[in-house]
Amino acid sequence: MSIIEVQELAKTFIVREKPAGLRGSFRALFRPVTREIQAVRGISFAIEQGERVAFIGPNGAGKSTTIKVLTGIMYPTSGQAQVLGRIPWKERQRLAYDIGAVFGQKSQLWYHLPPADSFDLLGRIYEVPPSVHRERLKYLVELFEIGDHLQTPVRKLSLGERMRCEIAASLLHHPKILFLDEPTIGVDVVVKQRIRDLILNLNQKEGVTIFLTSHDAGDVETLCKRAMVINHGEVIYDGKVSALKRHYIHSKTISLKLGEAWQGIDLPGVEVIKHTEYGVKLEVDTTAVPIDQVVAQLLARYSIVDINVDNPPMEEIIARIYEVGPNQSSERAPDEE
Repeated sequence: MSIIEVQELAKTFIVREKPAGLRGSFRALFRPVTREIQAVRGISFAIEQGERVAFIGPNGAGKSTTIKVLTGIMYPTSGQAQVLGRIPWKERQRLAYDIGAVFGQKSQLWYHLPPADSFDLLGRIYEVPPSVHRERLKYLVELFEIGDHLQTPVRKLSLGERMRCEIAASLLHHPKILFLDEPTIGVDVVVKQRIRDLILNLNQKEGVTIFLTSHDAGDVETLCKRAMVINHGEVIYDGKVSALKRHYIHSKTISLKLGEAWQGIDLPGVEVIKHTEYGVKLEVDTTAVPIDQVVAQLLARYSIVDINVDNPPMEEIIARIYEVGPNQSSERAPDEE
């Protein structure tokens, strides 16, 4: 059953423009100059319970606007949407009891108070019975490992510590859907992976539906099975993350640490990006030569201390979609292992 349904959703903003010249400024007092900006252009999609969906695209594509409409913060210009059977902008207060939201650049914790005070207040706002709140908070504190931070003012927490507290706060009332807008922005690699593991744990244990926007390829690849790519307010791809990578990845990167000096490799489609005497980074065009053939020749020719094969970042994959156009973007890819 779909718990998020969107049909021809559109949002247009009316903005005032500064008129040129003194005469134009005078006229603007009586006849303002305005311009329409279409942030979202008639998008449609459905999300099932328990899905983990990445909603990705460049800045200004319409991602955050869509989330604000789905959480009831913003009214659409036209179209329909239902979240858990409710129209978000008409039933925002009731919907808030069943959804959680984390905005990486906007805190729901009181800046000068310790997280424990914010957790207590949020429990009362969401009308969670005290005994249920205590049990839930104990579970989340252990899961997110934030026990040592409960009595520390939020302003004194590191970004990673604060984000773990932010996500815990959004889950206090047992939401069925968790909206995540750049949840790992600015945090280091270790903390990012920890946050991803925690979100996956909640999805698997409690069936929480994940709706994620992020510019971090690691967030998308680790957390989500399905990706929707939005550009200029339109969905240009909707399918499996694995299918997205397969259809639009035509290169891989090989990083090597060698036990002997680098002497080169003679294979079509292999380009040296950079190298030192005992280290090299290669880019392989997989349409010209299979990756296993390249790896086999490297192993046969060199003493290898370490080797790593990577796909290009998700940003490059998205950029390629924009360049070559979507491949059957309206069709959902079949499930894959």
